[in-house]
Amino acid sequence: MVARVGTVAFQGIDVLDVDVQVEMASGLPAFHVVGLPDKAVGESRERVRAALNSMGLALPPKRITVNLAPADVAKEGSHFDLPIAIGLLGAMGVLSADETERMTAMGELSLDGTIAPSLGILPAAIHAAANARTFVCAASQGSEAVWAGDLEVIAAPDLLSLINHVKGTHVLAQPEARLYDDLPDYPDLIDVKGQETAKRALEIAAAGGHNMLMIGPPGSGKSMLAHRLGGLLPALTSREILEVSMVHSLAGELPDGGLTRRRPFRDPHHSASVAALVGGGHRVRPGEISLAHLGVLFLDELPEFKGQALEALRQPLETGRVSIARANAHVVYPARFQLVAAMNPCRCGYLADPGSACSRAPKCGQDYQSKISGPLMDRMDIVVEVPAVNPSDLSLPPPGEGSADVAARVAAARVRQRNRAEALGPGTPVTNATVDGQALEKIAAPDDAGRKLMTDAVTAFGLSARGYHRVLRVARTIADLEGTTNVCRYHIAEALSYRRLNPAQSSGGLRPTA
Repeated sequence: MVARVGTVAFQGIDVLDVDVQVEMASGLPAFHVVGLPDKAVGESRERVRAALNSMGLALPPKRITVNLAPADVAKEGSHFDLPIAIGLLGAMGVLSADETERMTAMGELSLDGTIAPSLGILPAAIHAAANARTFVCAASQGSEAVWAGDLEVIAAPDLLSLINHVKGTHVLAQPEARLYDDLPDYPDLIDVKGQETAKRALEIAAAGGHNMLMIGPPGSGKSMLAHRLGGLLPALTSREILEVSMVHSLAGELPDGGLTRRRPFRDPHHSASVAALVGGGHRVRPGEISLAHLGVLFLDELPEFKGQALEALRQPLETGRVSIARANAHVVYPARFQLVAAMNPCRCGYLADPGSACSRAPKCGQDYQSKISGPLMDRMDIVVEVPAVNPSDLSLPPPGEGSADVAARVAAARVRQRNRAEALGPGTPVTNATVDGQALEKIAAPDDAGRKLMTDAVTAFGLSARGYHRVLRVARTIADLEGTTNVCRYHIAEALSYRRLNPAQSSGGLRPTA
């Protein structure tokens, strides 16, 4: 007799069906797991054996073969413990074979029979719901699984509870979906004194989802501003919650099995490797850019990151996804993130201050900022100088506007963008930063004076085609914040003032370039 139970394997966010087949045959006692298992799957034999022993069930002295089909797909992770155990219970007659065949199970087993959490519950549950199967998981992850929609979820704390539920002896309650409604308390923008230009740029970046680079000396407030961006962004929509949570589920970063409306904010250290940023490793896990999907990736001390790691961001910034090719896998993760970065103008940080600058100024500034390639700099929609704070500003009372005031304007601008995207048809990106092609020509066409200014700017500054379109996107966002339907000359002028800046003068000043 062969007992069957379903489970899944992952290739990126793609979910693949795995049929767990368990056979008990006559012969010398043995326990084999076949079907291209990795080390963790192979070790499941001992965990399953101990878990069954803890309930007083001993494996019969037979030749036990567990086949994970299809056999040519690599099986990785400890979540195969539970389906193997259920398959064994079906082969031993403890559970009905008809019941086990309708199950998709995921979970790691402890030696005492407790079912421990595993990665990827949400995408696996969505896949099970699409195939009308019963989903079995750990009790602590039941609230995550029920977000998949209309499916039966058995969230069992241990194997004995699972057996009692299936037999009807003690039925487990259907778990309830849990959403963390309370958004985190972000630092308030009211704490930032001075830096009005930078705060204006931060508001525009939040409203349109634009990439932003802040350049300034140490202590000018660059990181302080970046960490307040989360408080300006609108909460995730229902569809976005599922998109973000699927990636975080694969990484094991969902809080207590619940989902959250919080937009991701990732701030990796500058020692991060290419694999840490874009994803990779032996099991091809999602990287920081995928964990920042639909949120913010903040890179502090930008030139200190490895050049290869920074260059790896260029393609995802354009496409909104990252394709990781390895000899044993080719996976795709979503990566539509907003890049916010901060850097000093030079290694010593005081390029514009003759009294504090090092002896190599301005050459040190040119060398330091040359670590950021032209193509990556061209993808920055907004580049703003954050000068040292004037000591007189520190003694002033707090500014009149806080994060709540700015967030209200940002939310109104996002509503205008969403309404415009719906009018243009399904599939149109919502934020101005992601609009491209014909849609951009329709929504951001400037008036005659603005068009002339753009033409003059292209000639004077040598803007690339990408730079031209990014200026239009920023101008469209400025008009949305103002509530204006048309993009005018002064919107274009402000957008151009945020275009790429480069320290090229001996005084440490910044000037527009391509």
